[in-house]
Amino acid sequence: MVMGATNGIGRSGGVQSLDRAFALLEHLADGDLALSELAVRSGLPLPTIHRIVRTLVASGYVRQLPSRRYGLGPRLIGLGEAASRMLGSWAQPQLAALVDAVGETANMAMLDGDAVVYVAQAPSRHSMRMFTEVGRRVPVHCTGVGKALIAGLPEPDVRALLARTGMAAQTPHTITDPDALLRELERVRRQGHAVDDAEQELGVRCVAVAVPGVPSPTAVSVSGPESRVTWAAVEQITPVLHAAAVALGRELSGRVAR
Repeated sequence: MVMGATNGIGRSGGVQSLDRAFALLEHLADGDLALSELAVRSGLPLPTIHRIVRTLVASGYVRQLPSRRYGLGPRLIGLGEAASRMLGSWAQPQLAALVDAVGETANMAMLDGDAVVYVAQAPSRHSMRMFTEVGRRVPVHCTGVGKALIAGLPEPDVRALLARTGMAAQTPHTITDPDALLRELERVRRQGHAVDDAEQELGVRCVAVAVPGVPSPTAVSVSGPESRVTWAAVEQITPVLHAAAVALGRELSGRVAR
C-alpha cells in the first residue's frame, strides 16, 4: 500500500498522487489488470484509482482495453527506450573493461516487478559467445542476475514472488522448488555471488553479483560456455566481477545524484 501524509506529501517527501500513480504503473507492468485488481494489489480506494488511471489514460501512459482492463500505454515505450539507452551508455565503459579482464560477455540487469530485465551488455570477442537482447525479461529463479538480486529480499517476499511467477523448468538443471531456491539464496549471501549453472540455457554458465549503492536493485554478470567458464574460471572471475560492480555502483549513483 502506498501511504502518504494528509497534506498530499508522500512518505519519501514527494507528492502523494505521483507516488500512487507510479505504484499503479508498476502493478500494470506485471500485466493487464481491472480496476478492482489494482485496488487489491495497491490497497488504494477504487475512486482514487479510477481518478489516477483516468488521468494516465488521457496522457497515453495507460491504455484501456475492450475488456475494460487496463495496461501500460504507448507513451511509456519511448521513455523506457530512452532510459535503457542512458543506463547502457553509463554502464558501457565498466562492462567493456570487464570483458577485457575476463574475456566473456558482461551484462547489467535490474529487478523489474517480478522479473529481471537486461539493460546493458558488452559482448565477448570470442566467435562463440553469449548474447542476450537488451530489454529482454527473464525469470529470477533460473538466472544468475535474478538470484543475485532476490538474495537481498526477505524470505516472505521471495516466497510471495515465486508463488506469483511459478518456477518453470527451463532446463533439467533449473531449481523448481522454493525451499531449494531459498537454500541456494542463503549460499549466495554467504559467498557474495550467484551462479546460473546451465539453469536457463544448457551449456551456459553465468556468475553474477549485486551492484552496491544504487537506488534500484541492479546486478552485473559474466556469462559464457561451460567449456570456458569452468569452476576454476569462476573463482578467478568473481573478484574481478565484484570490483566491477563496486565501480559500476559508484558510476551509477554518481550519475543519479547529479
